[in-house]
Amino acid sequence: MGRKVFIMLVLAVCLGAGADHAAGQAPAADGEQVYAMSCARCHDDTLPRMPTRDALRDRSARQIQTAMTSGVMRQFGSALSAAERRAVAEFLSDDPAGTLDSPLPTLPDTAYCDAGTRTAVDLSAPAWNGWGVDLNNRRFQPAESAGMTADTVGQLRLQWVFGFPDVSNSGSQPTVVAGRVLVGTRNGLLYALDAATGCVHWVHEAPAEIRSAVSVGPADGGGFTAYFGDAFASVHAVDLLTGELRWTTPVEEHPAARITGAPALHEGRLYVPVASLEEVSAADPRYECCTFRGSIVALDAATGERIWKTYVIRESPQPTRINAAGAQNHGPSGAGVWSAPTLDPARNLLYLATGDAYSDPAAPESDALMALAMDTGAIRWVTQTTPGDAFTIACVAAGTFPGLPGSDNPIARANCPESNGPDFDYGSSPVLVTMPDGSDLLLGGQKSGVMYGVRPESGEILWETRVSDGGLIGGIEWGFAADGDQVYVSISDAMEKEPGEAGGVTALRVGDGELVWHAPPVQDTCGGRQGCHTAQPAAVSLIPGVAFAGSLDGHLRAYATDTGRVIWDFDTAREFQTVNGVEAHGGSLNGPGPTIVDGMLYVVSGYGSFGFMSGNVLLAFAVED
Repeated sequence: MGRKVFIMLVLAVCLGAGADHAAGQAPAADGEQVYAMSCARCHDDTLPRMPTRDALRDRSARQIQTAMTSGVMRQFGSALSAAERRAVAEFLSDDPAGTLDSPLPTLPDTAYCDAGTRTAVDLSAPAWNGWGVDLNNRRFQPAESAGMTADTVGQLRLQWVFGFPDVSNSGSQPTVVAGRVLVGTRNGLLYALDAATGCVHWVHEAPAEIRSAVSVGPADGGGFTAYFGDAFASVHAVDLLTGELRWTTPVEEHPAARITGAPALHEGRLYVPVASLEEVSAADPRYECCTFRGSIVALDAATGERIWKTYVIRESPQPTRINAAGAQNHGPSGAGVWSAPTLDPARNLLYLATGDAYSDPAAPESDALMALAMDTGAIRWVTQTTPGDAFTIACVAAGTFPGLPGSDNPIARANCPESNGPDFDYGSSPVLVTMPDGSDLLLGGQKSGVMYGVRPESGEILWETRVSDGGLIGGIEWGFAADGDQVYVSISDAMEKEPGEAGGVTALRVGDGELVWHAPPVQDTCGGRQGCHTAQPAAVSLIPGVAFAGSLDGHLRAYATDTGRVIWDFDTAREFQTVNGVEAHGGSLNGPGPTIVDGMLYVVSGYGSFGFMSGNVLLAFAVED
């Protein structure tokens, strides 16, 4: 899931296939040779939605190299020497040789804001702070902060476009606080833009890609601090006005660890979720799979010092079997926390959702909703919804590509757990809602295609409703939204169904999970475009009367919450003229949902991972009279 969903799993095999030469005789640093040995089996194949060699030519040499050093491919790029990584990046890209020696891309002076625009910060102004607007992660912006209604959404018009240089996957979900838009990118840059015009206040460079949304809060001694996590599993705190680094804290030493969910901030503490791509590492049969355990880490927001850390799998990994390749296996492992935790200070509880297990035995804390004590990190309850879901990409690698060993070859599947689970992670945050009768309910949405309503005090399941068939890129992926009456769910099923069949938005009654309406996917939007699909894995965002949901076809649509009727539709998958002078275009919408603040809507477009349509824009809309 941004994570290791199927196509990324496939990408991992591409570089993993070349691991043999790293252990023995490394080839010369010739890009064509390195590609042939390490990548061609996958990128020369004709699998649907697979980034082909031609598609990789559209990326810069620096983008390709970054993916192998600090991005999603770093575990496998580490099997190559620096010279080999450079050589293959320059071979695959249309950039001329030597591009990697050039300076990092810079913005023209005209892209920056005038010094006079740096006014005082007012956190009481309308904002979308962090992943889900509030501590409950409802992704619901109230009317007084939204600045738009169901009657005026149809008047949304594009105001400005910002182009992210040198990326093919657009940034993290925008955070809007005090007139600033904070958005991170896959090449490790955090931008602070003016919310009204898109001019740049500052740019901060982090060591690795930034997937998490940013959370902002007051700093000790005055001022305000922005907090985010990166792909090296470090948390960073920067000054909101200047972008200067205040502190950095690594929260997990495992080499596959990363932070994708936004840190949750409350009363001077940050609660940080930790995930990993170790099940991708398992593509190499010689890898000693698996030792990562998901966790939540509480940090002092002022200093970055650790207050507590809780591994969501209580039992530490122990040696289990020797696999068919002779490598020691370990378990239990996995249960990464991909999404922002949900905070309930009144009950002193923090709620989270976990991913699948990586090895047998599948831990009872995998594929689960959980509650931890906010003050100590002690686990209060665990509700597992898919037992026995141990999965790695070794389970799907064998027999997938011409030239690779068949599924009857035990070496190819050496690190596939015997459970060979369905990979039904939770990628979305739990949502805490107060129902019309005044009682609270915790909602969880899973890749299995099932939505759950559970009692927040105990984790007891009160109702469950299937909204889709689910699958590897299926079910409920990155997030849903809820008010006190209904929950609004966008549906993926990208691997399981064809364009025109996958996708759609469903509304359920919060009290009992009963269907209110279902809006099917819009037909015939792809027209054979490479990487296009009608699946809707991106998170939903909500204002009174309107649910916004993006699609892999590039469309952002607004649905009336009473009927599911589409009342506004904008196709982001095209070229744009940008305010910062960067050549840019939109593409698939995946991961983040739109951010709605004070009469404006912000959304990032472009998701080149897994073979979907790339892009590099942040779009800003406003309601025009």
